[in-house]
Amino acid sequence: MLEILLIRHGETDWNVVGRIQGHTDIPLNALGQRQAAQVALACAATPLATIYSSDLQRAQQTAQAIADAQQLSVTLSPLLRERCYGCFEGLTPDEIELSYPDAYTLWQTRDPAYVIPQGESLQTFYARVITAFSTWVAQAAQGYPEQRVALVAHGGVLDCVYRYMTGMGLGQPRSFTLHNAALNRVQFDAAANRYAILEWGNCSHLQVLQAPARDEMSEPQACPVDKRLL
Repeated sequence: MLEILLIRHGETDWNVVGRIQGHTDIPLNALGQRQAAQVALACAATPLATIYSSDLQRAQQTAQAIADAQQLSVTLSPLLRERCYGCFEGLTPDEIELSYPDAYTLWQTRDPAYVIPQGESLQTFYARVITAFSTWVAQAAQGYPEQRVALVAHGGVLDCVYRYMTGMGLGQPRSFTLHNAALNRVQFDAAANRYAILEWGNCSHLQVLQAPARDEMSEPQACPVDKRLL
């Protein structure tokens, strides 16, 4: 069966201070570059057949490090970009609450239909991501059966993919980790159209950096490994 590595980009300066990035094209910081190098080493243990990535540079830089270690090219797609946060981009949640109190309150309800001013609703974002993801997986399963492939993107993108694979509703609070440069390993059974999570949130390859990886929208923390089949 096809094995898929789902990888969030390495750390950025905006991750450190909790600024919403969205479509704003922020590069990796120095630690993020080291995280990308470490995840590239971890991925090299089993050769990849292909790499699919968001075209935003924080994801692209992470994907390119993985590709360079295996002499592969990266397929870039704007469909894998983070959710467009419109007027929220560049602000921290506290700043959003002060500047846009009504919009902040609606955002916090996690209403899938709510459209952030100048941005996207969760519904629109989810549809964009899952259309791209499911199409790519179907093509990979046909072109690279029994091989390993990788997708490098953003916390919000991986949130959508996790919910799609598990059937978790868009309105439900997140209960799983989305650490920078963590390895999330999934198996896809094309015949049954079924996903199995083999490993989620593995940051063991980052321990050498002695700097805990950051979870999306939270303080840095150690990365537990959650292994379970669905």
